[in-house]
Amino acid sequence: MPEGHTIHRLARDHATWFAGRPVRVESPQGRFLAGASLLNGATLESTDAYGKHLFHRYAGGRTVHVHLGLFGRFFVHGLPAPEPRETVRYRIIGEERATDLVGATACELLDPEEIDAILARLGPDPIRKDADPERAWAALQRRSIPIGRALMDQSVLAGVGNVYRAEVLFVHGIHPETPAKQMTREQWDAIWVTLVSWLRRGVRQRRIITVDPEEAGKPRSRMTRAEATYVYKSDQCPRCGTDIRRWDLAGRWAYACESCQPRPRSNQR
Repeated sequence: MPEGHTIHRLARDHATWFAGRPVRVESPQGRFLAGASLLNGATLESTDAYGKHLFHRYAGGRTVHVHLGLFGRFFVHGLPAPEPRETVRYRIIGEERATDLVGATACELLDPEEIDAILARLGPDPIRKDADPERAWAALQRRSIPIGRALMDQSVLAGVGNVYRAEVLFVHGIHPETPAKQMTREQWDAIWVTLVSWLRRGVRQRRIITVDPEEAGKPRSRMTRAEATYVYKSDQCPRCGTDIRRWDLAGRWAYACESCQPRPRSNQR
């Protein structure tokens, strides 16, 4: 599933390509036909992202909400746009580009109350300037579940997915099975600062890079995908050489170097 930096990058790109001008809106698949009919020819006024949720705001107070889910993706085309594939739910055609949405979990026209309901159930988004880390800290203090699960809970923290979860716990030496409410305030503050830095850089660079260039021995621009992360989908810890443990944690793969991230005492084998 795309993580928060990808959604914010999409919002920026779509604003650059389409905002402030009338656009053609189509739904070749037909599942968004009613919404497309209302929006076709309208001006896309602005775009916004919160966590993994993307919003397109059109003239007339109409807003499209998109959640890519596991399989959603936007394809970009120059003009003239090619014939759309049958799975395209939402196509936008501007003056120079077109984009096609396929496979999304949600693509819907929402009213302001429905949008507010979505935002109300989300935790702070580290990419946004209005994010309040105190909200996430308070939520963590109420949870006995492992911190590895809590960081993936979008009501605690919006936009963090499996890669950032694995990596931020590694660099701060915290085992994913540590109970969330056992986290210290110092640990949380350090995690928040790291996530803000990584996610915002991910928006700029259009990729996830968590490894320090000094450790990699090369600049971020030259890192391969495998070199750009520490433990996610890795076999051995790059710092100590210990085998990386991978296991199912609430339906998602968790990763840890159990030398650098000691298991909590209650979970020791």
